Amino acid sequence: MDKIKDLTPRQIVAELDKYIIGQQNAKRNVAIALRNRIRRLMVKSDLQKDIVPNNILMIGSTGVGKTEIARRLAKIANAPFTKVEASKFTEVGYVGRDVESMVRDVVEQAVHLVKTKKNEEVKEKASVIVEDIILDILIPPVKSPSLAKSSSSENDFNPDTASENELNEKTRERFREKLKNGELEERKIEINVKQSSPVGVGMIGNGMMDDASMAGLQDMISGMMPKKTKKRKLTIAEARKVLMEEEASKLIDFDEVKEEAIQLAENNGIIFIDEIDKIASKSGKGSGGPDVSREGVQRDLLPIVEGSSVSTKYGVINTDHILFIAAGAFHVSKPSDLIPELQGRFPIRVELNSLTQGDFQMILKEPKNALTKQYKALFEAEEVYLDFADEAIDEIARLAFKINEEVENIGARRLHTVMSHLLNDFLFDVPDTIEANSKIMITKDMVTDRLSQLVQNRDLSQYIL
Repeated sequence: MDKIKDLTPRQIVAELDKYIIGQQNAKRNVAIALRNRIRRLMVKSDLQKDIVPNNILMIGSTGVGKTEIARRLAKIANAPFTKVEASKFTEVGYVGRDVESMVRDVVEQAVHLVKTKKNEEVKEKASVIVEDIILDILIPPVKSPSLAKSSSSENDFNPDTASENELNEKTRERFREKLKNGELEERKIEINVKQSSPVGVGMIGNGMMDDASMAGLQDMISGMMPKKTKKRKLTIAEARKVLMEEEASKLIDFDEVKEEAIQLAENNGIIFIDEIDKIASKSGKGSGGPDVSREGVQRDLLPIVEGSSVSTKYGVINTDHILFIAAGAFHVSKPSDLIPELQGRFPIRVELNSLTQGDFQMILKEPKNALTKQYKALFEAEEVYLDFADEAIDEIARLAFKINEEVENIGARRLHTVMSHLLNDFLFDVPDTIEANSKIMITKDMVTDRLSQLVQNRDLSQYIL
């Protein structure tokens, strides 16, 4: 939470602008929602617990940036984030995913974030312990009644008169220096690694046990079983990673991790529910058939979004202050086809615009993770230098926009298909026929030559693109 305490809504939008082109209205709304969480925690009165987030419903066709906005928002906030598809849930009483699983997923993410933070805090202490473990394997300490370290200085040390204990200590110090300088990274050592014993309790309860109870039971049974260890021969570099994980987990209080994770998920969690239009009952239809199941899923979602307590293997979490962002194309159904109670839980409606040819040009050039930059990095990995003429980028954008209009509008995802067709031959020829230090310049003529046939042949476009 400290990371975003000083971020204003304008700064949040500026961060989102680095990765997402256009959609200013959606960015403004999510930025306000994120800032409101900080404001709520700054409220000193009892009102704090009554201030609930304004959940957001994003309406827009595929590939316009709905998921990316939510995912980037979570990264900016360093918040636990999970994405679920509403169409994957089934009504209670049917076999399938139960809606509470999305809350458990967000808690798992929170635990991972807290553990990562705690690992960083104990990293220095753990590295000292790991260094000693590796030294004990390389130079076993002398077992003698007197294990006190020698007080003689480097200048006074005489190997002929020194005791076995002193010689051992000097050798360990020399090896310690080598370890710190990375001189022994490739040397192989044998270490004992803890083995987690697999617990198969899938059939317990004849399928009547929920996820939280199942996970708790598995943890309890694995905790009762004796911890097995097995010997593994690893390089010092690999052994250090394995031992660091083990030693860091010993230094961390896991009860504290669970407590912090629950609080983080409750106050900072973001759940993105995609394809919510797929569970909307089409207007004007009767109440029979699959619409009954769709409405059932909506009614199951309702208490979670309204605010309820969900049992997880880390403890009970309250969903009152989790931010829910729902999204759907709503081509066939409308937001008003959702049950009124669920509509009321998504008071902020944001319509995302379809992408224009100009947007495509900007998407190819401006974001930090622009496709052109990604392909340049792939070629540079093999020391081949790729570049795009401005006219070539304009032509790629024009063709991608044209295909979206004529075949099916899949938004910015169309650029992946077009770029792949354009560059696949080059990617295949590196490094066999296109050698290191070669330069490839993508021109407008090259784009037209490689892609125009594909665009003109409508049947082929529908099949491939």
